[in-house]
Amino acid sequence: MSDVLSVCANCGKGEEESGNLKSCTACKLVKYCNRECQISHRSQHKKECRKRAVELHDEMLFKQPTAEDCPICFLRIPSLGSGSIYQICCGKVICSGCFHAPVFDNQGNEVDNEKQNECAFCRVIAPKSDEEIVKRMIKRVDAGDPKAIFSQGNYYYDGTCGYPQDIKKALELWHRAAELGYVNAYTNIGQVYSNGRVRVVEVDKKKAIHYYELAAMGGNVRARYNLGANEAREDNLDRAIKHWMIGTKSGHNESLKKIQDLYSNGYATKEDYTKALQSYQTYLGEIKSRQRDEAAEFDEGNRYY
Repeated sequence: MSDVLSVCANCGKGEEESGNLKSCTACKLVKYCNRECQISHRSQHKKECRKRAVELHDEMLFKQPTAEDCPICFLRIPSLGSGSIYQICCGKVICSGCFHAPVFDNQGNEVDNEKQNECAFCRVIAPKSDEEIVKRMIKRVDAGDPKAIFSQGNYYYDGTCGYPQDIKKALELWHRAAELGYVNAYTNIGQVYSNGRVRVVEVDKKKAIHYYELAAMGGNVRARYNLGANEAREDNLDRAIKHWMIGTKSGHNESLKKIQDLYSNGYATKEDYTKALQSYQTYLGEIKSRQRDEAAEFDEGNRYY
């Protein structure tokens, strides 16, 4: 393959004759001298190119995402939204256990309630009103924090915290947040295109899937679940199981239930279901801690993972 890549696929010239050869951006299998050679060779290369491009896409799509750790306890952040908290003061995402954990002084004594309202990471006193939350969020937005930009988009989408409801503005902010690295924003964008919004965007399933894929590759379990559901509706059960297996390994209980349902109805193997159960148990072991259990009890039994 290296010999093939060292010459132009159309005219056969090598690097020395043609200068810097450039790979086909879709498949990476062949190189060309220039745009003209690429266009001339398109009819011969098209079929192979599309096949390999699909293979490369699936390799990225079905790769298990890297898990994020809490910056305080260094345990894996639970995938369930209630298992972590975004700190508007410093922009950190910490787990529920560290958020609710008591604070001690250097003598080992638990500090008073006022001190317990400090951020567990940067020790800034927590905001006491929606107005203060918004002010801090705006500072984080101005600093280019993608999570804050995402949150501001949510305010515009819902019309809360003094913001007017503006779906177009929400989409604009979500796109900006995603481009800055907060891929969870793509899930919200996909949801809008999946359902449509009157006088804003029409239903566009192709765009919805595109944004769900971007979010899923970044580790969003809800987007991954939606992709599996879409494949199941198209009777592509092998691909649906792949998506839900990744979601299960990332701690998404609903994905596990889908694999269980498929197994119960004869559409998934015992091996598939066993693997899913083992993956989910491994996830639970990775996120479990005494502090997180206590946090769940403190918050009236709210399930964090």
